[in-house]
Amino acid sequence: MKIDYDISDVAPYVNWDYFFYAWGMHNKAEAEKQQLRQEAERTLERLQGKYATHALFVLAEAYSDGDDVLADGCLLPFLRQQQPDSQFLCLADFIRPAKDKIGIFATSVDMGLETDFDHDAYEKMMVQLLADRLAEATAEKMHEEVRKTYWGYAPDENLTMQELHQEKFQGIRPAVGYPSLPDTSMNFVIDELIDMKQIGIRLTESGAMKPHASVSGFMIANAKARYFSLGKIGEDQLADYSRRRGLPVEVMRKFLSSNL
Repeated sequence: MKIDYDISDVAPYVNWDYFFYAWGMHNKAEAEKQQLRQEAERTLERLQGKYATHALFVLAEAYSDGDDVLADGCLLPFLRQQQPDSQFLCLADFIRPAKDKIGIFATSVDMGLETDFDHDAYEKMMVQLLADRLAEATAEKMHEEVRKTYWGYAPDENLTMQELHQEKFQGIRPAVGYPSLPDTSMNFVIDELIDMKQIGIRLTESGAMKPHASVSGFMIANAKARYFSLGKIGEDQLADYSRRRGLPVEVMRKFLSSNL
């Protein structure tokens, strides 16, 4: 399903803490942060009606098989923690071996938010950082709608914005490139399932998304699901993962270099 949002639809979902951090303002006085936020909100008002954000997702029939998830017949290989001090978690652990579902999603913004402000370096930075937050806010709003309506496994959820940002909802939304899902080449697999160009996303050779202000990943409903950091993996898992991905070990080594 493809959903287009006005900026005013997703602006309430912006996590301002991350915005301040991106500006290097997270340790500043509250008054300074509020002044910056007010300026950012005025910018959002100017962007309203001229630009939009976009979400795309499918809810696929799925089941797990070891460290893999089969979703609508497509193999989703995941990685498992190997460090002795870890709990040896894998995202596949949160999908039932019997019949289950998994959500596959991407969100993005109009490309103009990255290309239309080159004339003013300050405004370009402001809009770019807001675009990053809007892509994340779009994922937040979409995920809420999925939980309450489209998937409907939490129809009575009634969380404040702070609780949403603290991830108090049931399930998780692991994103590609984040600690439990560090392999950016998984974007190619996601693209096969949802066709990201429907919302204007194209992939580079490294699996990076353009516009840069884009998010992709999975939605898992399991009440016991939680986020974790993969950490370091050994050559044994690299070889096994490469086999499951159907790609040469040296190719996968490039995508997982920071985890080796």
